[in-house]
Amino acid sequence: MSHHSSPSRRAARHGGKGHGSKGQDNKGQGNKGQGNKGQGGKGRRGGRRGSVRRVPLRTHWLLLGTMAVTLTLALLIEGYTQHMFGSTPDGAGLVQGPSGQVPASVADGGPVISPQGGAGGAARTARPRPGTIALTFDDGPDPTWTPQILAVLRKHHVHATFFEIGENVAEHPDLARQVLAAGDEIGVHTFTHPNLGLIPAWQRTLQLREAQLAVAGATGETTTLLRPPYSAGNDSVDDADWAAIQQAGREGYLTVLTTQDTEDWKRPGVAGIIRNGTVAGTTPGVRVDPKRLPPGQVLLMHDAGGDRSQSVAALDALLTQYQAEGLTVGTVSATTGLAAPMTRASATDHWLGLSLIWVLRLSHWLLTAIGWFMIAAGVLSVLRAVVSVVAARRHKRWTQYAWGDPVTEPATVIVPAYNESAGIEAAVRSLVAQDHPVEILVVDDGSTDGTADLAESLGLPGVRVIRKENGGKPSALNTGIAEASFDLLVMVDGDTVFEPDTVRHLVQPFADPRVGAVSGNAKVVNRGGLLGRWQHIEYVVGFNLDRRLFDLAECMPTVPGAVGAFRRGALERVGGVSEETLAEDTDLTMALCRDGWRVVYEEDAVAWTEAPASLGALWRQRYRWCYGTMQAMWKHRGAVVQRGAAGKLGRRGLGYLLLFQVLLPLLAPVVDIFALYGLVFLDPWHVLGLWFAFLLLQLLMGGYAFRLDGERLGPLWSLPLQQFVYRQLMYLVVIQSAVTAVAGARLRWQRMERYGSLQVPTAPASPVAGSAHAAPGARLTNIPIPAPMPAEPPLAEAWLAEAAGADRSAFAYERPNYPYTQYDYRDQVRHPDS
Repeated sequence: MSHHSSPSRRAARHGGKGHGSKGQDNKGQGNKGQGNKGQGGKGRRGGRRGSVRRVPLRTHWLLLGTMAVTLTLALLIEGYTQHMFGSTPDGAGLVQGPSGQVPASVADGGPVISPQGGAGGAARTARPRPGTIALTFDDGPDPTWTPQILAVLRKHHVHATFFEIGENVAEHPDLARQVLAAGDEIGVHTFTHPNLGLIPAWQRTLQLREAQLAVAGATGETTTLLRPPYSAGNDSVDDADWAAIQQAGREGYLTVLTTQDTEDWKRPGVAGIIRNGTVAGTTPGVRVDPKRLPPGQVLLMHDAGGDRSQSVAALDALLTQYQAEGLTVGTVSATTGLAAPMTRASATDHWLGLSLIWVLRLSHWLLTAIGWFMIAAGVLSVLRAVVSVVAARRHKRWTQYAWGDPVTEPATVIVPAYNESAGIEAAVRSLVAQDHPVEILVVDDGSTDGTADLAESLGLPGVRVIRKENGGKPSALNTGIAEASFDLLVMVDGDTVFEPDTVRHLVQPFADPRVGAVSGNAKVVNRGGLLGRWQHIEYVVGFNLDRRLFDLAECMPTVPGAVGAFRRGALERVGGVSEETLAEDTDLTMALCRDGWRVVYEEDAVAWTEAPASLGALWRQRYRWCYGTMQAMWKHRGAVVQRGAAGKLGRRGLGYLLLFQVLLPLLAPVVDIFALYGLVFLDPWHVLGLWFAFLLLQLLMGGYAFRLDGERLGPLWSLPLQQFVYRQLMYLVVIQSAVTAVAGARLRWQRMERYGSLQVPTAPASPVAGSAHAAPGARLTNIPIPAPMPAEPPLAEAWLAEAAGADRSAFAYERPNYPYTQYDYRDQVRHPDS
């Protein structure tokens, strides 16, 4: 290959890589074949790691659990107070049941009821004196209408009784204080406006106690007056209502019913409210005869629960009318001669009430903040989906243009290996079978399972095994770089198998001298079971959407350890592979971007790799990847304020990772808890509709990514199930990683399990002539491209079939074909002007 080739039509392509799976999350970035890194192994830099704590963290899970419980309780409180019962107007919810147990003295008595206040504990009732009207208002306080009602009362120099809902008092305690300061009195209307006759006894007690505490916290006083929601006159009391009234009496309350309902909750118009409020036996505007005063009345109006403008206007007219008729208007206690119902609250009740008010306020603020977060997260998710699909479509169109003249320069493939005996043979055989000239270096990093012996025993051409003491994956890679014969370097994990043309596709972007690294396309081979399918979906979406977006935005954060190529000169300029983070591939890629090199994505460079087959193994892998990525982001944070290529990485790449791979996952538990809250307290169909909408968005994105990658859509059926296990596991990984990073603990290298899923045909193809560019003494392979056979599946599908246990022995790899030297890469290139 020449570094001075003519400018390519693809010169506008830019580097990029996803971040969330092996293709998205730095495949191999945690020393995927390198166990025990940092555990006394040689090759470490200085003694930095030895001075850092490695104590496993446990307290953060307690903290997370506490926060989740607190959030849940806050939402339960908010849901209970705001959505459990509501505040339907009393008359609208009136339902009459059997009333055989209601004493006649109550059914035919006055509206003020003391269930056990008579002789021998019998019920006693009272009503306002003749010619008087006990003016009452329900459902407040309300910040709009209560002050207007109070202003009308002050205008006419009268007082009233306000039966207030506890949750409204807690939300507007200043209004409750204004009511008392104006000389009016307060009664309780329960805490959330339930029908007391239809709820259990314990809940009645809770409703009354919470309402009383809200009044005590807001005003410093308590009250003995109660008006049950959905009550009316004495003749409407049924057996269930009577049981609730009796219980309230035992708890110290006088129940106040009504004798005259203005029905202002129906909004019949000002004239209609005045008509309903006119006292029977009186003539509007005509003064009553003092010797023939009409019976006393308890008048019902509302100062909350909707638009009360008609109530305000009608009240002014009614008070004018009452005063003209000579009727006396006052509070319940004043018109009935009761002792003052408002008394000073105990210090305990006052402070408990204040605590209740603040808990409710905090719950409301929290719910408001969560609501805005949900909106922001939804908008960002949709925007991300749109931008990713548009970018992927544009990137796909660009792949039809070549980078320049075909790159035929040989490459060195470096395979760092630590205890990779389960998959090293398949990996090496797939490398020997490449249709591009390669030198293969298996760097055994102190394996204890015979990996090096197995690799040597294969006797494959062009394969050299380098043995070294255990020092970690970066050390093994740096050893391979130093021993490499060529300037183009390919790095591959020991559990990964290449397609025959992977290296050829991987090195083509180096026709552009500005390209310093190339990311390939990693695929999951062990796709069986839900866990395998979920990871398969994640890889395909990550590589074909996120990575293409990074490519166009010139902010590639990672070239995966499973399949990546580098220019030796670029590596030398950044000091090789660093061991300062657990994500050595992310760290290296960010360093290359900051050094001004372009890092690009080559979709046709396909590699097959094993994914974790258990939740425990997946947790360890992703924990290491995520933590290492955070380390790399922190290490390269200076790119945010830099210019040029470094600034693009900092402001675009790091910003994207911080937002979508750290912050949103950290807040993901809130989304789940809020979803449950919505199902219980909000409209469940609305919540389910939103969930299905976002699921549809994910399915559409997944379908497009699968189409771009030539994958079958079948595994996408498992995507809905992914939301209930896999998603939670991923955000818990981010939480664990974030806490580990903040605590300053050092995560150890952890060896991944190997399953031996990847296989290649048993007989390797014969090598052909070496490259003229080979260094003296280098051993190369140059394997012909197998002829395409329509009746036979491609090699990748053969590997998948073998992994599944199918017998595909009839499809032998060894088939003659023309040598690579006669193959022109441009034959597959379709130029725009052709």
